[in-house]
Amino acid sequence: MRDSLQSIVLNGSYGEGGGALLRTALVMSALTQQPVRVHGIRGALRKPGLNAEDLTVLAALASSCRAEVKGDDLDSSDVLFVPTRAPRSLGQQFDVGAYEKGNVPGGAPVVLHSLVPVLCRAGAYSRVTVLGETHGSNTLGYDAFERVNMSVHRAQGVCCFVSHEWAGFGSGTKGEMSMEMEPSVPLGVAWPERGELKRCAAILSYSEVAASTAERGVKRLNELFSERKLVAEVEAIPVRSRGSGVTVTVWAEFERGWGSGTSNGGRGLKIETVVENAFRSFDEWFSTNATVDSFLADQMLILAALAEGKTVYTTPCVTRRLVTMSWVVKQFMPVHITLKGEEGYPGTVTVER
Repeated sequence: MRDSLQSIVLNGSYGEGGGALLRTALVMSALTQQPVRVHGIRGALRKPGLNAEDLTVLAALASSCRAEVKGDDLDSSDVLFVPTRAPRSLGQQFDVGAYEKGNVPGGAPVVLHSLVPVLCRAGAYSRVTVLGETHGSNTLGYDAFERVNMSVHRAQGVCCFVSHEWAGFGSGTKGEMSMEMEPSVPLGVAWPERGELKRCAAILSYSEVAASTAERGVKRLNELFSERKLVAEVEAIPVRSRGSGVTVTVWAEFERGWGSGTSNGGRGLKIETVVENAFRSFDEWFSTNATVDSFLADQMLILAALAEGKTVYTTPCVTRRLVTMSWVVKQFMPVHITLKGEEGYPGTVTVER
């Protein structure tokens, strides 16, 4: 293995101190061919160390870059990642659950999203399948990923599509989803203002839930859109799953911008409550003038740093995660990332090489 003294060394507890810091560092290492060592992994969180999602991302990036890896064990607090070649296309399957203790897979959309900037630069078509949760709580879910993130990334010049064979609702229900990626050149987007509203929509995905329950959810969604005087496309879609579950995602597309909100069902929760929670999350962005929601603000960042041309967009909240990711990206490449606005408040993101 190359001398680790040549590596960029990062403290994994810095700033947000969670998974976003680690994944950003690994992706930037793969893209720039600079070795990286991250210590104190997830040090700011209650459960530090590498988790199943991290190990799956590591395995996929290592395969693409033929990287040498040291410290890739569950709960490890220190990892060294040394790429030995530029990213190559992938045609493999990865199982998040294979790295976890017991039968509790992590989030497949998080893993696949991490690979987007790397595989778009791989020079050939990729198709990657990941087994794991597809509709988890408090994380990127399949419907938002497929309907919103992929649309935003295509606007950024990246040709990518996702699909799923099985849904995985929460821990212990392993789903299966795939991402197809063509070689692409990321482009800058100029989204300082939203422009006109083009579309509002919502999707209720469910498995082993009574059709009457889904109908009640659709009814409540239509009521909420009507109260806001919005015309929306609302659909309920039964999906194949190895367990029961329901998730609701609400989103909107403007001329220049996207945003969404998601909520998952749980024991004792009425479907109307799930719908209202998703709509409330959506409205935290929609009721502002921001062009993207606070999660998209950091999910767009790496592609914006790679893009030909200047990128500008606004967020309803400058999060610590966004600030931390911006710092990590700049450790690997000379790029201007300007965050105008204080942490916790609305802001504007400008990225230009």
